[in-house]
Amino acid sequence: MEVTLRKYGNSTVVVLPPNVLRDLGLSAGQAMTLEKNEDNSIVLARKTKHKLADMIAQCDPKAPIPSDLLLWDSAKPVGQEVW
Repeated sequence: MEVTLRKYGNSTVVVLPPNVLRDLGLSAGQAMTLEKNEDNSIVLARKTKHKLADMIAQCDPKAPIPSDLLLWDSAKPVGQEVW
């Protein structure tokens, strides 16, 4: 399918035909991500919503605490911090 880039204010837009939107389950105002591949092709995808439980499930509870956080915990006040 061929589409044409159009000027819209200071932006350039691509108009997607209604049948393409319907087939992909997309609608106006929906958040999307746009990426360029190494071969300069464009990938447009639905923006994913992250859930806290899913992110926590990827964590290793036995992983060591990063050294910079250990330093932060042992740092002494240097200004007007309230401890």
